[in-house]
Amino acid sequence: MRLLETVATHAYGAPAKQLARETGLALPTTYHLLRTLVHEGYLRREKGLFFLGDAAERLGRSGARQKRRSTVAETLAHWRDRIGVPVYYAMYREGEIEVVHVSDSPQTPAVPEWADFRETGHAHAIGQCLLSQLDEDARRDHLARYPVQPVTPYTVRDNDALLRRLARTRRMEPVVERQEYAVGTVCAAVPITAGTTVATVAISLPVHQADRLLPAAHRLQAEIGRNLGSLAFSISI
Repeated sequence: MRLLETVATHAYGAPAKQLARETGLALPTTYHLLRTLVHEGYLRREKGLFFLGDAAERLGRSGARQKRRSTVAETLAHWRDRIGVPVYYAMYREGEIEVVHVSDSPQTPAVPEWADFRETGHAHAIGQCLLSQLDEDARRDHLARYPVQPVTPYTVRDNDALLRRLARTRRMEPVVERQEYAVGTVCAAVPITAGTTVATVAISLPVHQADRLLPAAHRLQAEIGRNLGSLAFSISI
């Protein structure tokens, strides 16, 4: 590990003797470890100089992704505890609705995914919020693959009705649905704009607490506004 860390500090490579000196390792040990790391792909050797290899770079990217995921989880947990609601983070990626992370607790349980979130985007606030951020052609493409179908008695009835609703959605306003995905639950989703990325953070509440929904959604929106910089990093997860 010391060898890898030391090689990483030399953008233009370093010879074995310099690496041995900087790490405090004996030269024979350094040569042995360097050969092993080159063989495993963690280092590469060019003209007597050693550089980070593909395996080390993949390891670094994996670590960076893990750190981003950890930060997302911490951010959502902070909002969950601050507002007192379960919090969901989702993206629209490669034509699919993807719930990236859910933060809930025994006191604020999340809505069970009893029907596939990807196939029922028309019925929940997460999906409606993501679809509202797409253009007309992308919306129709999604609905051609996942047409509107009844999920509860309150679900929007057909593709055209959903498209009309999405067209009326005001930019950057929370999207609200009431018992359309799960009877007894109301949800709100706040759109996130970061370049061309389509994302949302959402909350849910039992229907008997429906009067809390919009105040909680606007509070979440304010929290997102204060923390958008720290959340934007997660777009590439």
